[in-house]
Amino acid sequence: MKIHRNASLKNFNTFNVDEKAEILFEIDNIKDLSNILSKENKKDEILVLGGGSNILFTKPYKGIIINLKNKGVKIIQEDENSVLVEVSAGENWHDFVLWAVQNGFGGVENLSLIPGNIGAAPIQNIGAYGVELKDIFYSCKGLMLDSFNEFELKKSECKFEYRSSIFKSKLKGKTIITSVQLILTKSKHNFNIDYKDLRDNLSNTKLTVKKISDEIIKIRQSKLPDPKSIGNCGSFFKNPIVNISKYISLLEKYPDIQAYKLNDSNYKISAAWLIDKSGFKEKKEKNVGVYSNQPLVIINYGNASGKELHSFANHVKGTIFNNYEIKLEEEVLII
Repeated sequence: MKIHRNASLKNFNTFNVDEKAEILFEIDNIKDLSNILSKENKKDEILVLGGGSNILFTKPYKGIIINLKNKGVKIIQEDENSVLVEVSAGENWHDFVLWAVQNGFGGVENLSLIPGNIGAAPIQNIGAYGVELKDIFYSCKGLMLDSFNEFELKKSECKFEYRSSIFKSKLKGKTIITSVQLILTKSKHNFNIDYKDLRDNLSNTKLTVKKISDEIIKIRQSKLPDPKSIGNCGSFFKNPIVNISKYISLLEKYPDIQAYKLNDSNYKISAAWLIDKSGFKEKKEKNVGVYSNQPLVIINYGNASGKELHSFANHVKGTIFNNYEIKLEEEVLII
């Protein structure tokens, strides 16, 4: 365990924003959590920070930051068709995906190269290329911050929605997730290559979890900047969901609009298309801009502050609303 006071957060967030934390604990052993938190007074000001890939700091954090670094992947149960694995919250998500692929376990291959740690995955209900965490989720374990009591929530209790869960609503700021259990397939994989990029490159190929993972890694690397080189948090905005009447009116005005039918009542509009068509392609203001290969990504070109990044994001949101009367929502947590 390491304790930092008045610590720089520059190396703890992928935007590389240099804000300060009043107190930051790096914790390897979950058993230390209760002891540490019980001795601190600011129990109502606790932020759990994983890989820092889905957060934007706009000011110093006047409270406790918990950076979980607990490690471990273990098989809890398996049969000839599936395997139940438990993964510690501090494990890197992509490292876990590579472990699953190497072992021939299916279900996470479409989620390759998503940044961040395991503990954040249920909060965000991470997703990509037609697959969401909820599709393979079994349960998660953790601690309640008010009582330090342990909990386990099954899939039905997590209230998963598009890029959301109970941890972003009723339990927001009230828990620390310490591990996640997922159900992966060992045989009879139901591969998902519905997205055009995947269909075009894999439709005439004998599919395996490794081939899909490799292809998605290639696609993501071509579209998304490496946070180690350029500060970013991946997709900054959610794809907005509109009802069918709104979609039809948009389609009449913009026949080339990119959208995906969710059900008989709703369509998901491509936020990247909205941003691109609003003139933000490769747009740059001082040290902040939109990534050239993916309009959903806002990047820190240099030493931009969190306030500068947030101001730019709000400018994008305002422009989209003025142009299309659609409110973009951030995927990123703004502090």
